[in-house]
Amino acid sequence: MTLQVQPKLIVHGGAGSSLHGKGGLEAVRNSLTKIIEEVYSLLVRGATASEAVVRGCQLLEDDPRFNAGTGSVLQSDGQIRMSASLMDGSLGRFSGVINVSRVKNPIEMALFLQNSPDRVLSDYGSAELARELQLPTYNALTDLRLKEWMQEREENFHKSMAGVVAEPELAESSHAGRGTIGVVALDGYGQLAAGTSTGGKGFERIGRVSDSAMPAGNYATKYAGVSCTGIGEDIIDECLAPKIVIRVTDGMSLKESMLRSFTEASKNGRDFGAIALDATGAISYGKTSEVLLAAYHNGDTIGDTLEWNDGELIGYC
Repeated sequence: MTLQVQPKLIVHGGAGSSLHGKGGLEAVRNSLTKIIEEVYSLLVRGATASEAVVRGCQLLEDDPRFNAGTGSVLQSDGQIRMSASLMDGSLGRFSGVINVSRVKNPIEMALFLQNSPDRVLSDYGSAELARELQLPTYNALTDLRLKEWMQEREENFHKSMAGVVAEPELAESSHAGRGTIGVVALDGYGQLAAGTSTGGKGFERIGRVSDSAMPAGNYATKYAGVSCTGIGEDIIDECLAPKIVIRVTDGMSLKESMLRSFTEASKNGRDFGAIALDATGAISYGKTSEVLLAAYHNGDTIGDTLEWNDGELIGYC
């Protein structure tokens, strides 16, 4: 099929506290840029939005720098439990897994569930699905995440609005607890999709459910798509992703929708970020947190938000 529109793409690796040091910033930039380049090339070659989103999430999950898949944080009992979801905007279909363990790419399970009559599975159901799919057992633990957990247990590790990057040189001050990864894509056929994956916020109560497995944190229709990151409870309280998308559906521009939604969130004292695309190809991103680790391809060039700190709640291109 011939591409009908210029594909657009935006990804994120979390939101949180400031990055410490230029080395960390450049490492994150390199990671996000490589992922943008690979996934955007798929879109140019005719991949669907859902295919691009899944591939982008896989790459982000596989990078131990981010808190999803490999490198996920540990919960209070020392176990890793991950959550992920996918929403195909052209179908208006949401699917996801909650608190799944010992798999490499939770987003792949969310993709499988797109065509299931039961589209969101919790821990026991997710484990059974992993067995049915014969997914290899995988240990997502990294040495740094284990060290963080042990420091927390010893009350020597103090999380301050947990950041999102696991830099070896920042091991003593790495606050990785609420990182999330996400991808939103507009394909060459005008279709939108969004995907989000996380290892959780770290040291949480067993059974806690992340916004990443809910429409509150990941939502897409034929009008717009949004992936959120940050404090999950704040995202849930704002019902952030569908709020933005519904406002676009009702006729508001993506820029206006993001600005209104983040202005409300700021007044409510929320702490999070989001990335968004609409069907016209508009790209937007917003944050009430200090930093948002996002990168995008606007059809001509690659840009990112790593040094975006101009006091504005949203960015737009």
